[in-house]
Amino acid sequence: MTFELTEIDHVGIAVDDLEAATERYRRLLGVEPSHRERVDDQGVDEVLFAIGPSYLQLLGALGPETPVGRSLAVRGPGLHHVAYRVDDVGAALAHLREEGARLVDEVPRRGSRDTLIAFVHPHAMGGVLVELVQER
Repeated sequence: MTFELTEIDHVGIAVDDLEAATERYRRLLGVEPSHRERVDDQGVDEVLFAIGPSYLQLLGALGPETPVGRSLAVRGPGLHHVAYRVDDVGAALAHLREEGARLVDEVPRRGSRDTLIAFVHPHAMGGVLVELVQER
């Protein structure tokens, strides 16, 4: 079983102060937010900037015990993950499981923008947290 990465969906950047970071990106890069969403089950508040067919995602933690909150405490602000679009997250997970890749998510779950997502552990991807995104 194989799958295909179709595009880069977004690059996720963890930030200490979402409002200040959003203003910094607006001012310095001249981009306007295209989407904002609080995703309680992931413990994040996000702001997306559309860059061509992809997004730049700023992630603010909803608390210190959330995944992004723990990441900020250990690594500080900066690159959090790279997300790739796929046509079928379930098929992608089956392929990765077959290949012995360590997964964060065994089954797809709801992501922002009404997507299906799953994370692949950084140990499987040379130190990079990878998110798979299926648009519905």
